[in-house]
Amino acid sequence: NVMRASVLADPDGKRQNTKDNTPAIIHYKMVPGNTVEVHVAAKGGGSEAKSKFAMLNPSDDVVEWVLKMVPQMGAGWCPPGMLGIGIGGTAEKAMELAKESLLDPIDIHDLQERGASNRAEELRLELFEKVNELGIGAQGLGGLTTVLDVKVKDYPTHAANKPVAIIPNCAATRHAHFTLDGTGPSLQTPPSIEDWPEITWEVGENVRRVNLDTVTPEDVKDWQPGETVLLSGKMLTGRDAAHKKMVDMIQNGEELPVDLTGRFIYYVGPVDPVREEVVGPAGPTTATRMDKFTHTMLEKTGLTGMIGKAERGQVAIDSIKEFGAVYLMAVGGAAYLVSKAIKTPRLWPSKSWVW
Repeated sequence: NVMRASVLADPDGKRQNTKDNTPAIIHYKMVPGNTVEVHVAAKGGGSEAKSKFAMLNPSDDVVEWVLKMVPQMGAGWCPPGMLGIGIGGTAEKAMELAKESLLDPIDIHDLQERGASNRAEELRLELFEKVNELGIGAQGLGGLTTVLDVKVKDYPTHAANKPVAIIPNCAATRHAHFTLDGTGPSLQTPPSIEDWPEITWEVGENVRRVNLDTVTPEDVKDWQPGETVLLSGKMLTGRDAAHKKMVDMIQNGEELPVDLTGRFIYYVGPVDPVREEVVGPAGPTTATRMDKFTHTMLEKTGLTGMIGKAERGQVAIDSIKEFGAVYLMAVGGAAYLVSKAIKTPRLWPSKSWVW
């Protein structure tokens, strides 16, 4: 798939898109030999945003700290996935180790069969079992599988320190490994879509069908947690940058370019089409980034509903309760399937899609 251009220059200033996802973050090692081994990881921002780091005391328990951190990560990293853990070195080395560990293949079941041979492998086995026992599950909705594997890399460190880092990898693992040996380019063959099974979904009877063009704030009061809701009609879209701009306009007394009264907004940024769809992969972005804008949006615009990925923070939950709004959780990792449900995009004066 074509990747959305997501890299911004001047990150705390103008935040201008570089248009081509450059510059990349590149780590390299000079080693003997006459080949170049390349590992590429196109990592999403949602999982990267849930990274954790701590400078533990030497006597602190790594397992205890990880089990405390994982629930705090919520579901914005799109579990089930992998946890990369780096231990030792310095602060930046621990983070690098955690990221590097995610490049290794999933092999936890092989490790379970042969048993651990060092402390890092002991940690992998213990954390794999105990993290899954937390019951966070796919998309944070509960279940037996939260992690598919746990990777641990370590490095010598100062006697006074125990730096530890966690970097999660979401269910969408976009990795490529190849070797350049001087004989020519390494050509990567795109996977064939025919290699995947045909996806069908029988929605069943216990599904609420909602027309976004006619639904009212009174209607949503009957909705219950855990319901499956199928939406059709006009849906507005916008991520955190759009929300900040709208809130700034509201605070400056400016009129918004679109009427949000009674509407639903989907936290998503569109991508160019890949094949026959009208927009590219349209998966939800992490909803907690919109939490600080939620009160103003609900109070000042008459917005009825929001759709995003994973849980909301308490400040957003309180605002949703106060204004009788609703939040729907979209499935992360199904961006291409979501895009196939979009019939018509319109980019101005508002960004809206018809489903």
